[in-house]
Amino acid sequence: MLLEETYTYREIHEQPQVLARLLERERPAAQALAAALRQRQVDYVLIAARGTSDNAARYAQYLWGAVNGYVVALATPSLFTIYHAPPRLGNALVVGISQSGKSPDIIAVLAEARRQGALTAVITNAVNSELARQGDFVLDLGAGEERAVAATKTYTAELAAIALLSCCLAEDGTRWEALRAVPDAVAATLSAHADMTQVTRRYYAMRHCVVLGRGYNYGSAFEIALKLKELTYTVVEPYSSADFLHGPLAVIEAGFPVLVVAPSGLTLNELRHLVQMLRERGAEVLAISDDAELLSLAHTPLPLPQPLPEWLSPLTCVLPGQLLAMHLAYARHGNPDQPRGLRKVTETM
Repeated sequence: MLLEETYTYREIHEQPQVLARLLERERPAAQALAAALRQRQVDYVLIAARGTSDNAARYAQYLWGAVNGYVVALATPSLFTIYHAPPRLGNALVVGISQSGKSPDIIAVLAEARRQGALTAVITNAVNSELARQGDFVLDLGAGEERAVAATKTYTAELAAIALLSCCLAEDGTRWEALRAVPDAVAATLSAHADMTQVTRRYYAMRHCVVLGRGYNYGSAFEIALKLKELTYTVVEPYSSADFLHGPLAVIEAGFPVLVVAPSGLTLNELRHLVQMLRERGAEVLAISDDAELLSLAHTPLPLPQPLPEWLSPLTCVLPGQLLAMHLAYARHGNPDQPRGLRKVTETM
């Protein structure tokens, strides 16, 4: 099977169209949810999610916090399903994020939120799912069927839905125009990394790695690490670049691979200094960035050809990571669509 014939390849390259469609179709639903948030004067947001969707939720923590002023927390589903001791949700917006809408623990969090009278919203690719039925509002990812086990197009669609709601809450035309530029930036990034041959050869034997990001791209570090683990069976640990200095830095030795997610923004200077430190310790640095100075420090630069504002950068920063994971998987075992031991839908309690 040629790589281009795999579902993973096709779904990665569908992302510009999926995002353009979502931004066009779901703006009214996002505006309605934003209006309800204002009317209810919601105090904070609680998000229930697993896996890839949990990484999207990390993005929401930063975006809805920094731009929209909400305290955003991640739910602990086992309190609802195993310990049967759900917290008091008060005047919260409780959001469920799930591609399939089938995970019982996420459904349980939303069902309890409804029982307590909290406002609920669902971000999903399955608008007829049980999870969607628990939402007062539903944002439809509209990504079409995702047949590869590893989520790609639904992840960036979740990020776009989160950014769309933020824009509707902010009521800022400048932000909306920046968001509308995302599909073109995604297309440009995929095109820029169409040939990963040299990168794949260099890291074919890689068996361990860390991925670092901070701020808006904290979730990007987790998502790229997840894709490398799922598809290539590499032991990969994601960290905040700040947390990495509090102990994990000790693992660095000559040739140790470190992938740094460092687009332009308020975290860039700190990440430049960190890359310099990593180089001094002999690390093998891969860098996803639009900053020429930082890219020049990397052994393997992975440039972002069409920079976005930092608050939108996760939508392009994740793409070189997706492509790296896919190409490595294809080189190692031939079929990125079927990673060993995994199923498309995982239902947890």
